[in-house]
Amino acid sequence: MAYLTRIPVGRIFGFWSRSFSSPIKNPFFSSTLSHVPSYKISTTAYYSSPSPSPCPPLSAAMNTQVFSSSSRWRPMCLYFTQGKCTQMDDPSHLEKFNHDCSRDLQVNGTDIEKKCSQNVDFLLVIDLEGKVEILEFPVLLIDAKSLSLLDFFHRFVRPTKMSEQAVNKYIEGKYGEIGVDRVWHDTAQPFKEVMQQFEAWLSQHNLWEKERGGRLTRAAFVTCGNWDLKTKIPQQCEVSGIKLPPYFMEWINLKDVYLNFYGREARGMMSMMKQLEIPSLGCHHLGIDDSKNIARVLQRMLVDGALMQVTAKRNPGSQKVEFLFENRIQHPSRQRR
Repeated sequence: MAYLTRIPVGRIFGFWSRSFSSPIKNPFFSSTLSHVPSYKISTTAYYSSPSPSPCPPLSAAMNTQVFSSSSRWRPMCLYFTQGKCTQMDDPSHLEKFNHDCSRDLQVNGTDIEKKCSQNVDFLLVIDLEGKVEILEFPVLLIDAKSLSLLDFFHRFVRPTKMSEQAVNKYIEGKYGEIGVDRVWHDTAQPFKEVMQQFEAWLSQHNLWEKERGGRLTRAAFVTCGNWDLKTKIPQQCEVSGIKLPPYFMEWINLKDVYLNFYGREARGMMSMMKQLEIPSLGCHHLGIDDSKNIARVLQRMLVDGALMQVTAKRNPGSQKVEFLFENRIQHPSRQRR
């Protein structure tokens, strides 16, 4: 197997420059990634239209790929993931940017037969970005039976308790070096609005009903660690002046399931991918790309026969989190049970 080599290229919207010694052939994924040359892409050249257009459904996005080479990896169009791409009829734009989020999450049909039955029908992979306040909120909807990506929800989030100067400095430090600062400023919305849109998205997929207590139905969140739902979501809800939604009360920490299933420790997404020999795609610490890489680890574990069980629950009254696995990943400064 050939491994990816990351070459820093400065401020670009494409964020990534890759070189391969030979095509990557991963027995788990049905697609083959051919040689990808180094490149630099200007955001101004492709995102100058002043009036954003609605985001087409995922099926429509898949149809746009006829304009592009099917074997060449391309970065996601982040205006498209926000529902604001105005270049969907431009073949040159479609050639440079991916508008099919499922493209990197293909699974061989023969591999699907190896998986075991799950306790839920759908898995929601989430990987937040932002330390002071949440800056990016990506969620991938994975079918637990077919292992395929059914849909995605992706929003950039604008802080509500920071000055404009502090926000600009925050975004420059987080997204400036990978060239995502412009799309963030163009599309970011307050967390409260993002949550309203997310709940509408959950309802659209029949995964959540406010009238039935507000918890997820037939689905569970999958995280890489406990930080996202244990710490950051409650903090952001408090800052934004909203009540913690009931659907955030439990989750599956993939690192704990990984530890118990394989019997070896992996402290993060990159170490899990390295151990499973899954090449990383996209830009590390860009939430939508990290979510896809976590989903690829999830797919491999499901194919290998892992059972995805809830690893942590929050008590609605005390807000105390109970960890359900005896053998689990803990902070390095703590002694593991």
